[in-house]
Amino acid sequence: MGIFSRFIKKDSSSHIQPATFLNPHSTLGELDLHLISEGRHEQLWKALGAHVRRDDSQELLGTAFSVWAPNAQGVSLIGDHNFWDKNTHHMVRIASSGIWEIFIPDIGVGTKYKFAICGKDGRWVDHADPMSRATEIPPLTASIVEESNYMWSDSEWINKRTKFESWRSPVSVYEVHLGSWKLGLSYRELAIELVDYVRAQGFTHVEFLPVTEHPYGPSWGYQVTSFFAPTSRFGSPDDFKFLVDALHAADIGVILDWVPAHFPKDEWALAQFDGTALYEHSDPRLGEHPDWGTLIFNFGRNEVRNFLVASALYWLTEYHIDGLRVDAVASMLYLDYSRKEGEWLPNKNGGRENLEAVQLLQEATSTAYKTHPGIMMIAEESTAWSGVTRDTSSGGLGFGFKWNMGWMHDTLQYLQHDPIHRVYHHNEVTFSILYAWSENFMLPLSHDEVVHGKGQLVNKFPGDRWQKTATLRALYGFMWAHPGKKLLFMGSEFAQNDEWSESAGLQWYLTEYGEHQGVQKCVAEINALYKKTPALWEKDTSPEGFTWLVGNDGAANVVAFARWDDAGTPFVAITNFSPMPHENYNLPFPTTGTWTEVLNTDDLAYGGSGITNEAVIINDAAHLSAQVRVPPLATIWFKRS
Repeated sequence: MGIFSRFIKKDSSSHIQPATFLNPHSTLGELDLHLISEGRHEQLWKALGAHVRRDDSQELLGTAFSVWAPNAQGVSLIGDHNFWDKNTHHMVRIASSGIWEIFIPDIGVGTKYKFAICGKDGRWVDHADPMSRATEIPPLTASIVEESNYMWSDSEWINKRTKFESWRSPVSVYEVHLGSWKLGLSYRELAIELVDYVRAQGFTHVEFLPVTEHPYGPSWGYQVTSFFAPTSRFGSPDDFKFLVDALHAADIGVILDWVPAHFPKDEWALAQFDGTALYEHSDPRLGEHPDWGTLIFNFGRNEVRNFLVASALYWLTEYHIDGLRVDAVASMLYLDYSRKEGEWLPNKNGGRENLEAVQLLQEATSTAYKTHPGIMMIAEESTAWSGVTRDTSSGGLGFGFKWNMGWMHDTLQYLQHDPIHRVYHHNEVTFSILYAWSENFMLPLSHDEVVHGKGQLVNKFPGDRWQKTATLRALYGFMWAHPGKKLLFMGSEFAQNDEWSESAGLQWYLTEYGEHQGVQKCVAEINALYKKTPALWEKDTSPEGFTWLVGNDGAANVVAFARWDDAGTPFVAITNFSPMPHENYNLPFPTTGTWTEVLNTDDLAYGGSGITNEAVIINDAAHLSAQVRVPPLATIWFKRS
């Protein structure tokens, strides 16, 4: 029996009746319905939503619309074409699927629309399309019929990416909030200014705070209402593709924040979509987030899990995105996350683990890696959950990397102590090495550290202005030498003074002043050296790539270590977190040879005091050490020649 023999349509005598006609413009077939019911439709966006239909000569026929609303009593398409009248275009339901559809002749790209849905209680509510690929500019909330005409030019990049081994490659990420990097720029303007800047600063990737559409700007994109549409604030979907394409042309990868943990309660969006808890869990102990006032997806429902996995795949497929950073993973993994006793329900085994969320994450990561070789899946996971970056076949979550929140917290806490007291907290700056290879880590200095009263990085440190900027430069030298990939939030690369505000934008005028120029130049040169030094990234995920040289000199506030590449070539980094220079510091070296400074964050060019070293020559394998000058609040990198 053909699929269309099961259509039902609205007429004057009844809400729904069996259809007697064949819809030749449907986006759904038997296989689509089967895959949706199983939760395995990897290109869901091609089956549901709004799709323009054309004849063989590409003349417009109209647009097909479809939506999943299994508990609705009726669904109507409303929009520009019918003056938003729910009595004009009643949709028909594919009987057992819960999917409603309609074809409207002669309407196409740019049409604004919503679904008017009559819930089980008989109440009509207008909803945006969950699968919409374009939206009105907030605070307006209608969906818009979209058809991409973008011609990609990044085939060389994509081909190269298929061979990209991220765990043993340089990854230095510039984290960006698009709306406040420079106020008022469109996607296409960012494709010039942002691209040029990121290339000059030497980052390998950018990471965008969520670009998925969101009605409330101060949420920074984390209150997502459209999981398949880039925000219209900065241009069209094709304009966003242009930005991604431009970044790829500049040899810069693109990572997006993706938010499957929760969604807002806005009536026009996903909440109570068909008059029931459809996307969210019906039990508030499982379906409401106590901290954020949001709803939690019903991860155990096939169609919901499919919706989320397809969203991840959509950005990788249609927008050529190179990685997804999954937000708030910890909140997904634990049923008792931010809940008191009696406010949560245990799993079927009596535990606190959210087994259904685990399944979703495993499916998302494994499918993403299977379908898009060379991409990165990155977890913001702040607990000690075991196996975040372990393969799913071994019971892990399957991520490529996990943000090392412990390193970030401990390092910043150490640097906030007065230097004279750092001797008592030396373990805070060395502890991360004890677990550095328990997961594949990314070291973040993210937006979360420069908001909500925390102040900017440069102002977290004690001392006068010179000491603050020197400490920041030393931190960056230490961070880029430390095992793990790197992430730095915008503005931190030039020591922005004021706490970040999404409405104010960055303080670019500061880059006209020497101390800020110095930090900016230092970051650019650190990135340049990092990318051409395999010892700093080839063995990031292996203890064989790291050797302590000085790990217990808390009295001097000094740490030093060697990094190793695959060929066994060493690289040395030493950091002095004291404001006092060490003129004749006995530094162990891992091998004989001539060791040359390639980075000194105390360089005059960066605003430092200019304490540097001539080449260090070590000829005697029995005495692998030398007296070096270690500047105050500085990091030095030595390369063997």
